[in-house]
Amino acid sequence: MKTPALIANDAGLKPYENTICRRIEKARQAEQRLTDGKPLSEIANTYLYYGLHHTGSAWVLREWAPNAQYIYLIGDFNSWKPDSRWGFQNIGGGSWELILPPELLRHGDLYKLLVVWESGSGERIPSHCRRVVQDEKTHIFSAQVWRPQQPYRWKNAPPKRVKNPFIYEAHVGMATEEYRIGAYAEFTANVLPRIAKLGYNVLQLMAIQEHPYYGSFGYQVSSFYAPSFRFGAPEELKALVDEAHGLGIAVIMDIVHSHAVKNDNEGLSHFDGTEYQYFHAGPRGQHPVWDSRCFDYGKPEVVCFLLSNCKYWMEEFHFDGFRFDGVTSMMYLNHGVGIDFVSYGMYYDRQADEDAITYLTLANKLVHELNPAALSIAEDVSGMPGLATPIKDGGMGFDFRMSMGVADFWVKTLKTKKDEQWHVGDMFYELTNKRADEKTISYAECHDQAMVGDKTIAFWLLDKEMYTGMSVLEPNLLVDRGVALHKLIRFATVATAGDGYLSFMGNEFGHPEWIDFPREGNGWSYHYARRQWRLADDPNLRYRFLLAWDKAMVSLAKKEKIYRERPFAIVQNSGDQVLIFKRGSVLFAFNFNPVKSFTGYGFEVEPGEYKIMLCSDSQAFGGFGRIDEKISCLTTAENEKNILRLYLPSRTAMALRKLDEK
Repeated sequence: MKTPALIANDAGLKPYENTICRRIEKARQAEQRLTDGKPLSEIANTYLYYGLHHTGSAWVLREWAPNAQYIYLIGDFNSWKPDSRWGFQNIGGGSWELILPPELLRHGDLYKLLVVWESGSGERIPSHCRRVVQDEKTHIFSAQVWRPQQPYRWKNAPPKRVKNPFIYEAHVGMATEEYRIGAYAEFTANVLPRIAKLGYNVLQLMAIQEHPYYGSFGYQVSSFYAPSFRFGAPEELKALVDEAHGLGIAVIMDIVHSHAVKNDNEGLSHFDGTEYQYFHAGPRGQHPVWDSRCFDYGKPEVVCFLLSNCKYWMEEFHFDGFRFDGVTSMMYLNHGVGIDFVSYGMYYDRQADEDAITYLTLANKLVHELNPAALSIAEDVSGMPGLATPIKDGGMGFDFRMSMGVADFWVKTLKTKKDEQWHVGDMFYELTNKRADEKTISYAECHDQAMVGDKTIAFWLLDKEMYTGMSVLEPNLLVDRGVALHKLIRFATVATAGDGYLSFMGNEFGHPEWIDFPREGNGWSYHYARRQWRLADDPNLRYRFLLAWDKAMVSLAKKEKIYRERPFAIVQNSGDQVLIFKRGSVLFAFNFNPVKSFTGYGFEVEPGEYKIMLCSDSQAFGGFGRIDEKISCLTTAENEKNILRLYLPSRTAMALRKLDEK
């Protein structure tokens, strides 16, 4: 095999060439076995075969349950009692089939399967069920016949491929301000316009796949093909995606293929009486931290189930791609738990799960085969080389990887360093330290940092003042500091991001509270499982300044196309706490110093006239207006160098542009 470009571009990977090439070949052979030379999209169709389907002349329900001896359909239509009239036929290969006259099932009927095996039996929700609901009184989940009279009719074409994603991460259920679960339709009407106005071009939806426990944030999936009933009907989810497309926003789904809920009654665990049907048997099939089940990615039936799941969401709901959750957990037998990945050898030792790596490679190939403009993003904390490298170059084929160390850096800085200890040299290194051959998306904070037990950046900076000190009518030095640094942290993250940026819903205006879903420990309260949009809309509160700043910095980054080039540092003066760097046509200047403002701060640049495009100290963004942004800045010749001198007030950032630069 020819040396892959992945290795040619990184000599440090040369000692692991045999392992890398073996993984490439394993993925190729797995695809060949699955497809027999056909396109992947032609075999990723289990959702069209299994599950409940109306053919026009009959209802057909199929299920894969190799260990089953009998399967019965039970539900409203037969008083939930099995008998032979509702029994499935074994059609071979572990598959079962039931054909019923069309009048026996009606839209809205509830049903389940009763699966009988040698040593017992259990009620199960079909593996490919597309609609699951929960009884309000008994809290029992059931499948639901879903065949509305009018299928959804799509209106808008999806947007063109997004080269540089500005991602708005959102949870439909907590997008309401009221003390309840929000709905797809409400999100479409109330939140989508906000996202469009801010300038984000990608919406990432969390918790779409059905999950029994709302407080799991959607990460304990039970029914992989069912959009969560809590938020409304499937057609309302389609309308949400459709409307986003009409606004020019691509929509990706936070897809969970890294594990599954361990519940037998609601999920896939022990579906046919065995623990190894979809998952590994024994300890390997149990996630030690998440208390969930781990898929067996070496099983062709499981791979087809998951690949078909990708195709289903793209074909049926027009999702424009996925953010794959828990990729680190998938790629290593130890799930990366408590592991510091400090050397290349750790990526290629016996702890790697090459079956999972093969699955992820095939999933990426399928996603882009279905839609060349699709986005696939990996959530990985290990730094596996080649994760976001094209498959043809020896990688796993993700378009982007999350730059998760950036958020960790900001949290560590806020937790451990006083303001005067912030080291801008370390900051620039941590914000820009990315593999040159892989595209990355940075974020200062996502939903992880907002969870109860952790703190948002706003919480770190403002603490209790976020409740009492945010009035524009009352001076507050602690709030002045918090607002200023909140803007600088986000701007530094946007300006240094590799290829895109992400923000979690509400963080754009410094939402004042963490996320805590209803649970026994908080009295099943929705107080912290909602978003207080009114705070950002209130002209008397400073939250509106943070919102305006978010819109301005996203607009600048998009308009100037700053991600076309990598940033290079001009000044990294940790004594002054001044950081100045150039990126494309934009000159970024940061003064993180908490007490010192600098008049005539000089540094060498290309000669010419520079205009301030954006300044965090502007009164429009809650600043003090110490800089006259109408005045252009001219370079001067000093000691045969072209020097630009700027007034840099404390805790201020600005972006400038050379007027004659294209």
